[in-house]
Amino acid sequence: MSGMTRSSADLDVRRRQILFRAWHRGMREMDLIMGRFADAEIGNLSDDEVAEFERLIEAQDRDLLGWITGEIETPSNYDTALFLRLKEFHTHTSPIHN
Repeated sequence: MSGMTRSSADLDVRRRQILFRAWHRGMREMDLIMGRFADAEIGNLSDDEVAEFERLIEAQDRDLLGWITGEIETPSNYDTALFLRLKEFHTHTSPIHN
């Protein structure tokens, strides 16, 4: 089971493919990070942002996870407004369990 919560019925083919790829990366942690962001944002992304998200999907899981967690410095060519939105989407300012 992928974890996907968004229907792709209203999306064009390109966005459907991106949504699928975001949920099927190979590393479960990255499926959750990229997939949840895609569920929430794919319908609202501009064409330029879609292209940027496709480029992020092509990055290696371990590199991307390191950039998101801050363990690895994000290369300048990936340190974009969309990447920052992705990072902020998964920032928790309160405990996960209350």
